[in-house]
Amino acid sequence: MHSVSRLFRAVWPSVTARLYSSTTSKDISGIFPPIPTPFNADETIAWDKLESNIKKWNEIPLRGYVVQGSTGEYTFMTPQERVEVVRRVKDFTGPGKMLIAGSGCESTRDTITMTREMSSAGAEAVLVVTPCYYKGRMTSSAFIQHYTRVADDSPVPVILYSVPSNTGIDLPPDAIIQLAKHPNIIGIKESGGDIARIGSLVHNTAKDGFQVLSGSASFLYPALSVGCVGGVCALGNVLGGPLCQLEQLVKEGKLNEAKLLQHRLIAVNAAVTTVYGIAGVKKAMEWFGFYGGPTRSPLQSLTESEEKDLRDTFVNSGFL
Repeated sequence: MHSVSRLFRAVWPSVTARLYSSTTSKDISGIFPPIPTPFNADETIAWDKLESNIKKWNEIPLRGYVVQGSTGEYTFMTPQERVEVVRRVKDFTGPGKMLIAGSGCESTRDTITMTREMSSAGAEAVLVVTPCYYKGRMTSSAFIQHYTRVADDSPVPVILYSVPSNTGIDLPPDAIIQLAKHPNIIGIKESGGDIARIGSLVHNTAKDGFQVLSGSASFLYPALSVGCVGGVCALGNVLGGPLCQLEQLVKEGKLNEAKLLQHRLIAVNAAVTTVYGIAGVKKAMEWFGFYGGPTRSPLQSLTESEEKDLRDTFVNSGFL
């Protein structure tokens, strides 16, 4: 028995490599909007509005969609709702668009279960946010164990998700660098905004084929400049075209044009993320032909003065 166990442990790394050989090469470059969940006035999910929004986004050269991320208000939704939204988006998504689903939960066990469900619903990869409730004990060791267990079990590639503005936790660089070696962990959405940190992560993980995505449009240009492969940007729900244009300008080496476009995006991005959050994203979507609708309580819609301030920001930046 002991000899069999030793043999299994000896061959397991090669078995793992074969199991995940198809996922390690999955390309997650491009611009992904983390789509909001549309609600009716009674806070039920507006499935018809979800379909119409996706059809409009399908016409923009976005790489795909992140579903049930922070902008999707996933923390206010039941597990069944989270999975059903992914299933519906899969039905509506156009050809060539990649579907990434947020599957993070507070416990490792629940995250593994949700990851399997998201895969069954059609997700091609999962975005796993850092557990944060017991933040005092969320050490590098805890994160390495958590993500390793999730990735070992996941049928699809795993993308790490560090969003300290919501969780109060920055996923430690040493944990990211170690997790990047896992054959089923292919990248990270980095939302902290520290360009030196982003550049260092790219430098230290590139040999593992690890991909870094910018978590905000406010620093998309500098993030691309230091090696990010794209972005998961809430502003992409409103200004998907300009964000795709920015990425293309960088690819073409038209850096001065990219810089000027980035400058115009900073104020509007801050308005729909830092200042007004999801309610701001949803209100701005309505000015560009999408359905925004209400947020789910306890989030509140914008006041009249807040809406005016938000619109003025878009006007002053030349987008309205």
